[in-house]
Amino acid sequence: MWLFGLFKQGRILEKGTKRRVKKLGTAFFVLYVLVLVYLLFFSEGYGRVADAEREYRYNLVPFVEIRRFWTYRKIVGTFALFTNVFGNVLGFVPYGFILPVITGKMRNGFFIILSGFFIILSGFFISLTIEVIQLLTKVGCFDVDDMILNTLGAALGYGIYAVCDRIRRKINGKKI
Repeated sequence: MWLFGLFKQGRILEKGTKRRVKKLGTAFFVLYVLVLVYLLFFSEGYGRVADAEREYRYNLVPFVEIRRFWTYRKIVGTFALFTNVFGNVLGFVPYGFILPVITGKMRNGFFIILSGFFIILSGFFISLTIEVIQLLTKVGCFDVDDMILNTLGAALGYGIYAVCDRIRRKINGKKI
């Protein structure tokens, strides 16, 4: 609630504060990318296998892995289901939320839609790049379901950002 108090008093809109928010957002974004890279390529806890056991694995049929995890959720466990389905969505929510904060452009009118489209599209291409790297390095599996879920996460993150920005503007008496 204290954050909304700052919005209401107009302090958050001061130039110095905007700069600090942007710097803090950039630091969080860099930290987010580093954690994401670690989890996707180096973490031993997410089904990574020894170099000798690595092979090319891929799924090109949409919703096959999602359905499989849901169908066998009692066998694979809640953690595996959550990690695969919800983890892929939640993993890209920060991307969709933080990117518009640090770019600071395209925040009003038609540009909100354009910005959302850009973030969703770039989220898809980043996800595609990750999946191709996983395939080529044989770390993980190229999975079209992951790309769908990651893109959904980027869209959800941007949606949360758009709602928060709208609330901020309303509190500050700015044009929506």
